[in-house]
Amino acid sequence: MTVDGQRPPEVPRERRPLIERIGLAAIAAVLAMLFGGVAVASWIGGEPFLAVMGGIGSAMTLWVGLLTLLRG
Repeated sequence: MTVDGQRPPEVPRERRPLIERIGLAAIAAVLAMLFGGVAVASWIGGEPFLAVMGGIGSAMTLWVGLLTLLRG
């Protein structure tokens, strides 16, 4: 909202180019593997809470990477 209570005009959102979406999804995949590594190392080391948190982080990062690739 602006000072006078009016909404600013909405600008249509443009899709990212395919190469950019692929790059962002690849970065998300690498980060998800790192989170997965933390999860596995934590589980082996006897830290189940940290392992679960790493697994959740990995799954969420993969999810966002997939959404970026598909929706742009």
